[in-house]
Amino acid sequence: MSGERTATPPGVRRLEDGYPRTVTSSSLVNEKVAMSFLQARTIELWDVNNPDLDTSPMAVVALVNRIAAVLEQATEQLYDSAALTPAEVKLLVPLRYLEEPVTAAYLAAQLGMSRAGVSKTLAKLEKRGFIARSAKPADRRATLISITPEAERAIGDVFPRELEAHARLLAGLGRERDTVLTSLHRLADTMESRMAGGNA
Repeated sequence: MSGERTATPPGVRRLEDGYPRTVTSSSLVNEKVAMSFLQARTIELWDVNNPDLDTSPMAVVALVNRIAAVLEQATEQLYDSAALTPAEVKLLVPLRYLEEPVTAAYLAAQLGMSRAGVSKTLAKLEKRGFIARSAKPADRRATLISITPEAERAIGDVFPRELEAHARLLAGLGRERDTVLTSLHRLADTMESRMAGGNA
């Protein structure tokens, strides 16, 4: 009947049963508890209510999103006062020490970004003097992208601090770091191969 609450299976706690209802940015521990419980409960409810639906991807995607969210939170204050945005840094860091300029299409392919997104970010960077464009000798229709001294200084200011923030998060892995890296590579390679194969 509409409006009735789904019965909670034995041993499963409801959100009302002692878990925080609201989350504030100043309570990271409570946020993790609430988020992990809500994700688990959501997966469980979708599984119960859709027995013919494969809900197993939800667990993997939830963890990936959780990691991405923590990484973003770790650098929020850093970027509040930075001359660059995270998206701009993602493009400029590979360019910093390259011996030769590259095309926007190359950047998009190598970084796993859409060409439209790369073009939009590059346009903003060019307007602010952080990249320069030049014609590709072998193909005058293509444009080569290179970093400017202004961008080198900006990257030199923000990226080392981002690395420090991420290093603090990952320090707890200890000897398990290689195992985690292997699993993440496996996940990325599997997903990319499935995309390339048309999800066959």
